[in-house]
Amino acid sequence: MRRGFSQHAPEEDSDIDITPMLDVVFIMLIFFIVTASFVKESGIEVNRPEASTAQQQTKANIFIAINEKGEIWIDKRKVKQDSVRAVVERLHAENPQGSVVIQADENAKVKLLASVTDSARLAGVSNVSFATEENQ
Repeated sequence: MRRGFSQHAPEEDSDIDITPMLDVVFIMLIFFIVTASFVKESGIEVNRPEASTAQQQTKANIFIAINEKGEIWIDKRKVKQDSVRAVVERLHAENPQGSVVIQADENAKVKLLASVTDSARLAGVSNVSFATEENQ
């Protein structure tokens, strides 16, 4: 009778299969990319007027800037006044829960500001607000 272990015991494969882990990581990556909300900026910096009732807007995803020259900027592109509605409709379709924030220069024309506000509301956005500096 033999005691002990055989000298010719088969070696076990000690490699770890990481394919399922990679699948899970890629699925999580796709999930985070799809559910992420990306902030879109207007494209220019304007001198906003001050207001003592200014509040932080958290769900804004469409920023429209109007500078003192009367130029309208959406998503870092200069837009003509008559095409504001179409651009806002397209951006609003991407995120229907979002809102519009108009960043108008303090020297911008009120008539242009009213026209842009009307275009945003006609595009189907009910929550339109104006960006201001907090009064200190």
